[in-house]
Amino acid sequence: MRHPNVPESLDSWSILHRMFRLDRRAYDGLDAAQKATIEREATALFAELARDDDTDLGLAQLLGHKGDLMLTHYARSFDALGEVQARVDKLALSDFLEPGASYVSVLELGLYEHTAKIHAELRDRGLKPHSEDWNAAFDAMLDQAAAEPRNAARLWARIPRRRYACFYPMNKKRDGNDNWYSTPYPERASMMLEHGKIGRSFHGHVTQVISGSIGFDDWEWGVDLYADDPLVFKKLVYAMRFDAASARFAEFGEFWTGMQFSVSQLGVFLAGEASPALFADEAAVR
Repeated sequence: MRHPNVPESLDSWSILHRMFRLDRRAYDGLDAAQKATIEREATALFAELARDDDTDLGLAQLLGHKGDLMLTHYARSFDALGEVQARVDKLALSDFLEPGASYVSVLELGLYEHTAKIHAELRDRGLKPHSEDWNAAFDAMLDQAAAEPRNAARLWARIPRRRYACFYPMNKKRDGNDNWYSTPYPERASMMLEHGKIGRSFHGHVTQVISGSIGFDDWEWGVDLYADDPLVFKKLVYAMRFDAASARFAEFGEFWTGMQFSVSQLGVFLAGEASPALFADEAAVR
């Protein structure tokens, strides 16, 4: 049941992040024919997942001890994500990948401003809350929000093909007076508007993908950042920590950062002698 204190969201892709450590010493011990077979099998599956209209795949070489490879999977449903996960686990390459972390979420567009407007308009119409007419009108207005060009373009957008990627989970704090969920709706909406303005000031320099994970994983949201210059991540996250929504209420989990690379560069990644490249040509990427 919809509540006036709860912001609505538009949801689309089911998302699975998987972080692995690669046992390079064991992989290097294989002969050339074995490596070629493993690489060919994995490349074929990854290319299929990155090409399909109902899935997408991002590959990133991670920096630091927390992992070597991050797979970011998009699919139309959790069931489809389950199939993708099983298919990756059946690869011969999986014998050399040690799972380090994972994250389950759904791509989300928050609608703080829209939600307040919808409730106000339905109230002005004199509709009884949660009646059949009220629910129908509410759904229609949500559909209108989803159809707005800016929202429609973001809902089913594919994984941004930019060189550098950063992923982290976060919560809104629930601690005494700093409890996001007991803060009045107008105050939260105002803070989120300020938060969004900072993000939009980096337009063109970074692509943000926000996914909701309440009820799905240990944190409440997942944040993916993609850019052509990794310093943008530092500047954006630092700037956002000064707005009220973050300064008072944000809690952050671990960060994973690295370089995205094209499926055709999987062999370069596995060889470990150079950083695999991300091709600018979309056809080459997929």
